[in-house]
Amino acid sequence: MLINYIHWNADPEIFRIGSLAVRWYGLFFALSFYFGYLIMAKIFKKEGYSQKQLDQLAVYMIIGTVIGARLGHCLFYQPDYYLSRPLEILKIWEGGLASHGAAIAIPLAMYLFARKSGLSLLWILDRIVIVVALAGFMIRMGNLMNSEIYGYATNLPWGFVFVRSDLSLLPRHPTQIYEGLTYIGIFLILMLQYGKHHKNLPEGKLFGLFLVLLFGMRFLLEFLKEPQVEFESNMMLNMGQLLSVPFILAGIYLLVRVRLKPFRPWPRKNS
Repeated sequence: MLINYIHWNADPEIFRIGSLAVRWYGLFFALSFYFGYLIMAKIFKKEGYSQKQLDQLAVYMIIGTVIGARLGHCLFYQPDYYLSRPLEILKIWEGGLASHGAAIAIPLAMYLFARKSGLSLLWILDRIVIVVALAGFMIRMGNLMNSEIYGYATNLPWGFVFVRSDLSLLPRHPTQIYEGLTYIGIFLILMLQYGKHHKNLPEGKLFGLFLVLLFGMRFLLEFLKEPQVEFESNMMLNMGQLLSVPFILAGIYLLVRVRLKPFRPWPRKNS
């Protein structure tokens, strides 16, 4: 009997009107932008930048996140399918977003915004990763409500039986919760670092810390996950781990660079 485990049978839909369904994943995705905007509004106000600049940043952020996450899923995990059916890439509502794709696209979008606004790219990235970490928590809660991206079978008492999606009905590691809690922890670390050092924050420090912590933990937690696509079954390291390595190395480089020769802090407008 599995009475010692958590039977998870959440409905991924909040409600449906005809063919239109409002899903928990979509709600959490939207909330990640909403709360991120509120946090960035406080940061911009504290450092003397305008609402207009923040609104422009938000547009770049949303476009970069959605396009990058969608292309990341299509090209990293199911390239054969989507390259033979390119119009299917546009069907975002059918699901399929990859955080590594967003992680590539967001800095590119921020680079374009930096060129337009005249702000320092590293100044922007040091602050935007605070809300990205929070968004990571939101997205993983959406995955939990979808009963997807779960782990291998476990006999631990907090194992989840994913009734809707796992025909084996075995208790499994709730890796969505593991990752979500990790991302909340990273969010708090970055917020505390920013609150304590924002007046003299070396450029690249928070961005580097984010890359090492988030993708380092992602690399480790992938060992507990079931393969997301069939071709990962015979891989020593799965796609998520392989894609995490360059981000970890980039983060280490930034932290070493900051330690040896800090980038000068971007001057605050109200200082």
